Amino acid sequence: MQKTIITVVGRDTVGIIAKVCTYLADNRINIEDISQTIVQGYFNMIMIVDTNGSDKSTEEIRNELHRIGEEIGVDIHTQHEDIFNMMHRI
Repeated sequence: MQKTIITVVGRDTVGIIAKVCTYLADNRINIEDISQTIVQGYFNMIMIVDTNGSDKSTEEIRNELHRIGEEIGVDIHTQHEDIFNMMHRI
C-alpha cells in the first residue's frame, strides 16, 4: 500500500472538500483517514490516502492537486508517507 499525506489550508469557502474528493475519486485514490476543521474562518484538512489504485505518479498527483488548490484559493501539499514521517521524526 502506498500512502500519501495531503494537507489543505486556506480561507474557508464552499466546495473545498468536494473539489479535492472529486479529484481523488476520479483518479481511484482511496481516502483512508480524514480530519478537517475550521478555525476563525480558516479551513484546515489532513488526509491519509492510498494511491495504489491510481495510474498517476506521486509527482503528477502533487502537481494536479496544487493546481486545484490555486483554482480554489487554498494551499494543497502532498507528501509520500515516508517523507512525512522522516520530517516529523523526533
